[in-house]
Amino acid sequence: MLSMKNLELLLDRSTDDTGDQNVICSITDLKGTITYANKKFCEISGYHESELVGSNHNIINSSHHNRDFFKQMWRTIGNGRIWQGEVKNKSKNGVCYWVDTIIIPLINNRGKINHYFSIRTLINEKKEAEAKKERQAEELSLLLHQVSHQLRQPITQILSITNLLHEKPASKEDFDKLITYLKSSASLLDNYSRILTRDLELIKNNYN
Repeated sequence: MLSMKNLELLLDRSTDDTGDQNVICSITDLKGTITYANKKFCEISGYHESELVGSNHNIINSSHHNRDFFKQMWRTIGNGRIWQGEVKNKSKNGVCYWVDTIIIPLINNRGKINHYFSIRTLINEKKEAEAKKERQAEELSLLLHQVSHQLRQPITQILSITNLLHEKPASKEDFDKLITYLKSSASLLDNYSRILTRDLELIKNNYN
């Protein structure tokens, strides 16, 4: 846990010329009411400091996370432990953004928790990359399912025809029919394989 004195040193560093200007900092009381918000917090959220201070931290809630997510978070910090997680917030103009968040319980002179100090960094690019990979995986999975279903028919036909050819057809007419069916099935198989190659190339190009 962190004391208010040590926190003041951290805040001084975050606001001077040598501090990390990309760090979003805030302090809340035990009920989640914001008592301090740094400039980066105001910039990213789109709220003025006067709008943030005195408001509950729910002001930037995106409704992306369920209640259990926040219950676990409050349970952790309420027990005096540091909580870390990725949170999706929403700015004043409705734009959502992701932050990697660390919440540190603050203790007073009597050793009791009286505030929570939050440090956040933007991770929009990371989350966009993860979402991109998920979409690509879903598209590939759907494509492979569709193509495998389409490929099954001509492959089954070819196997059946080769079995019949192995048994030697009764007449030349039957033999010619089987060869015709075999060519048709092979052509269908070739067509589906070309479609698969084309669609895989499209997916690859879309995510490069």
